[in-house]
Order: sequence, then structure tokens, then C-alpha cells
Amino acid sequence: MIDQAITTTIALDARTLFVVSSCVTALLGMLLLVAWRHDRVPALGWWGAAYLVGAFAVCLWAIGASITILPTSLPAAVLFVACGMTWNAARIFHNRPVLWPAMLAGTAIWLGACTLPAFPTAGASRFILASVIIALYSFLTAAELWRERRRSLIGRPALFAPALHGMVFLFPIAVASLVPEQSGLITLATAWLAVFILEMLLYAVGTAFLVLELAKERTLRAHKSAALTDPLTGLFNRRGLIEAARELAEKHARKAGKPVAMLAFDLDHFKSVNDRFGHALGDDVIKLFAATANSSLRLTDFVVRLGGEEFAAIMPGTLEDGMVVAERIRAAFESAGRTVSGRYVGATVSVGVASHETATNIDALLGRADAALYAAKANGRNRVEAEMPMVDLLQTSEQEPAAEELTLPGLADWPSHPRLPAEEMDRRAA
Repeated sequence: MIDQAITTTIALDARTLFVVSSCVTALLGMLLLVAWRHDRVPALGWWGAAYLVGAFAVCLWAIGASITILPTSLPAAVLFVACGMTWNAARIFHNRPVLWPAMLAGTAIWLGACTLPAFPTAGASRFILASVIIALYSFLTAAELWRERRRSLIGRPALFAPALHGMVFLFPIAVASLVPEQSGLITLATAWLAVFILEMLLYAVGTAFLVLELAKERTLRAHKSAALTDPLTGLFNRRGLIEAARELAEKHARKAGKPVAMLAFDLDHFKSVNDRFGHALGDDVIKLFAATANSSLRLTDFVVRLGGEEFAAIMPGTLEDGMVVAERIRAAFESAGRTVSGRYVGATVSVGVASHETATNIDALLGRADAALYAAKANGRNRVEAEMPMVDLLQTSEQEPAAEELTLPGLADWPSHPRLPAEEMDRRAA
């Protein structure tokens, strides 16, 4: 009986497929809206709303035959709004603005074409225009998701899903162009209707889960960035310094064969600045130095805030390269720190520079730069000092002078003292 049931031909009713697609799409839309309320990712809210609008359009298609008062162009017009919302939801993923005219352009073109007398209520022209509008919005969505490809492995299948969706809608047009009869396209579209509905259902389900994964990765990246970033300056913190050192070691130092330079900064008399002008202006001084240091470095360099008024920078280069960059930052901040927030402050910075062949031991390299920084502060502040060369006292190159042979002098060599007279000796003894 099971074999007979398997071999029995199953006819897919279009109205049933419409109802199933509408219910599934609406359920996915509510799922995305719940995820939006939980994660507060605006793109999820837009995508969920687009799914609900699309489910409403499919529902209008399903009941359109029984309700004759509805315009025949209304379901497709609502569906095109959903397609435009999906495209703008992909734009919001990258903090790009919503393009309202472009989002509604497909619906406007469709409604304008339906008012033309030469545009029939059913025919090849309606099918071609609808397929082109859906495919165009699908390709635009794929182009927006293309921006995610370098930051996420999920971005690649999310890119191909809307692109494949658009090609499915364009495929019947390309095939029907080979059919010589005028009714070839209409016949093919009718046979392709079940495929359209099933493909739209699979596309809706697959894209919903891909979007949820994209939002999850975006949230994780945001949390990781917050853990590695100083909230006041927007620079990396101490944990970010380790990540920057690892990236520098992998991408620059090892490939180019260059050493790594570490720069340690400390704002001079910063406690006095807070005492004289208040902590608000002290924060402005910190932000000013962060902006000055960041603008004075190359794209391959990293500057971080270690805490308080202490900063550090890591860059590929020798000790001499680090000294040049450090002096450039010191001079730039001395000029910029004269006046902060309209008040004369005269802020300066002391810098210590160290260098090593690799960035593997970041703590030791930072400690050596700190030692040079202490020397800069001890020598008057507002200056740059390089680390002292590491000298091994147990392996000095210079020979110590040989010890001279000691000899005891003879009695004749001792200096002679005059002897006292006997009478004086007896007097002192008494």
C-alpha cells in the first residue's frame, strides 16, 4: 500500500500552495519581529515586517478569485512593497539609509502600467513586468549582502539566496523567448506557477534563518568590539592591544621581515589638569590626544588606551622608525594641547620607545617601552626617550684589569720614626 501511495501522482493545487505559503511567511515574519525585540537589530524588524506584508499579498492572491471587488493589480502591488522592504532591510544591515522612493518604485511602476489601456488584465506583458520587478529587487538585495562577504561566512550563502531567487523569476522569460507561439509564455508561466510558489516558500524559510545568523554574528562582533574598545576615545584597550599585536605579527612583521616598535605615552601632569580645570576638561584632553595620535599614525599602526592618561602604540618598524613617529606625535600634541575647549591648558606628553624582532611577547616589549617612558619623565617630560641597550654584565667585552701581585714590605722598607729620649720615655711611663 505504501508503494502504491508513493507511485500515485500528487496534484499540487495552486490555491492550497498559496495558503500554505501565506501562513509560513507570516509565521517567519513574527519570528523575525520577536528576534528584533530581543536583539534590537533594526534590520530584523524591517525583514519581519516585509515578510508580513508579503504574506498579506499572497493571502490576497488566494482569496482574489472569490472577492471580485478587489482590483486584480492589488496583490502584486503589495508584494512589490514587500520586495522593496526586504532590499532596504539588507541596506540597514550596513547602517545605510532607507530609500523610500526606490522602495516604492516597483509598486508605482506596476500600478501605472495597470492603468494603461494596452496593458491587459492577464497576459505575457503582466507576467514579464512582475518577474522583472521581483528579480530586480532580489539582485539589489544580493548586492547589499555582498558587503557582508568579507566579515562573515554566513554572508556568502545569504548573498547567493536572493541572487538565485531573482534568476528563478527570469528563467521562464528566457525560455519562453524560444517558443514561437504567442501563447508560449502564458503556457509556460501557468506550468511554472507551482514551481514559483514552492521556490518562494523555500526562499522565505532559508533567508529568514540566514538573516538570523547574520544578526547573531553582528551582535557578537559588536560585543567583542565593545570588550576591546575604550568607550571614551574609541581606541583599543589593553585587550585590544594584544589583538592588534597578533594581527601585526601575522600580517606585517613576519611577512615583511621587519621588527616591531612599541611606543608608551603618558600625559604630563594630568592630575594637575584635572585639579585645575575639572574632570570634564580632562576627558577632553584625553580625547584630543587620542585623535592626535590616531591621525599621526599609518593604517598599519595601532594606538590603544591602557587606562587613565596612559596610552601605547604598536607599529612595524625599527627603533629609529618608532622614534620618528613618537616625536611627530609629541610635537603635534604639544601644538594641539595648548588650548583645549577654549581654555589654555598647555598639555604635553612624554614618550618611551622600544623595539624587538617580533611582537610575540607583548608584555615584555611594553615593559621596556615603559622603562624608556620613565626616563623621559625623569629627564624633564615632554620628550621622547629610547630604551637603553640591554647589557649583560656577565658577558662584558672589555677585560677587567688584572689584580696586581701583593708583596709585604720588609722591615727596612717601613718608614722610620725618631726615637724619644730615655728621660721622656720614663716620664711618660710614670
